[in-house]
Amino acid sequence: MVQIIDGKIISAEIRQEVADEVTVLRGQGTVPRLAVIIVGSDPGSQVYVRNKHKACEEAGIKSTVIEMPENTTQEQLLAQVEKLNNDKNVHGILVQSPVPKGLSEERAFESIHPLKDVDCFHPENVGLLMLGRPRFLPATPAGVIELLVRYNIKISGQYVVIVGRSNIVGRPLANMLAQKSERGNATVTVCHTGTKGLSYYTKQADIVIAAAGVPGLITGDMLNSNCTVIDVGTNRIPDASKRSGYGLVGDVDFESASQVAAYISPVPGGVGLMTVAMLLKNCVIAARLQN
Repeated sequence: MVQIIDGKIISAEIRQEVADEVTVLRGQGTVPRLAVIIVGSDPGSQVYVRNKHKACEEAGIKSTVIEMPENTTQEQLLAQVEKLNNDKNVHGILVQSPVPKGLSEERAFESIHPLKDVDCFHPENVGLLMLGRPRFLPATPAGVIELLVRYNIKISGQYVVIVGRSNIVGRPLANMLAQKSERGNATVTVCHTGTKGLSYYTKQADIVIAAAGVPGLITGDMLNSNCTVIDVGTNRIPDASKRSGYGLVGDVDFESASQVAAYISPVPGGVGLMTVAMLLKNCVIAARLQN
C-alpha cells in the first residue's frame, strides 16, 4: 500500500525548528526580517505572498510586503531593491515571480545583495551551489530533499529522474542530488516535456520528481512498483465547486500513480508547504550571516 509523503507534518516540524532558532537570535538582539516585493496584481502571486507573510510572522520573523504598481519601470524596481540592500534591518529580500511583461526578473534577482538572496537566484549563490559550497539552498529543491530524508527514503546510489529543467527546480535539484554528499550521491537524469519516450526513463527510476508544470503528465503506467514519486507541480484548473473558482493539481495523476508507487507526495499538501518552510530557514541563515 502506498505511503503518503505528508508535507504538512514535515513543514510544521521545520517551521517549529525555525521558530526555536529565531527565539535564540532574538535573545541575541537580532530580529530576522524578510522583505517581499510584489509588482502588479497577479492573484496567484498575492496568495503566495500572503502565505509567506503569515508563515514568517508565526515563526517570529518580521515580514514586510512592498506592493508596486503594474506600470513599475525596471529602474524603479531596481531602486527599491537597492534601498532594501542598504537597510541593515532587512536580512532577506525576495522579488515575487512572475513580474509584469516588460520587466526583467533576471536583472531584479541579480540586483539583490548575495547575502540577502534567500531565494538563491543570484549568480554568485547559484555558482556556490554548483560548487558544493552553498550559502543558501534554493527553497523548493531543498524542500524535496528534506521530504525524502525525513521519510528515510534512500537517495545515495539511487536512480532519480527529474521531469523539468527550470532554473528554479529541475536544474538546481539535479545538481544537489548528484553531488557527493550525505543528501546526494544519486544518479540523475533530467527529462522535460520535449523528451522522447519519457516513460522509458521514469519506469527505471527509483525516484521520480515531476516539475514540468503539466497537469497529469506522469501516470501510473509510467512508474515501477517500488518507486517514490515527488510531485512539485502546482497547476490551476477551473473548479466551480471552489470559492476561488479553481483547484490545484500536480504534474502527477495521483489516482493512477498511487496504485503503483511505494511513496507519493500529494498536491496540495506536499512540496508547496515545504518551499515556504525552507524559505524561512534561509531567512535565519541570512540573519546569522549578516550579524
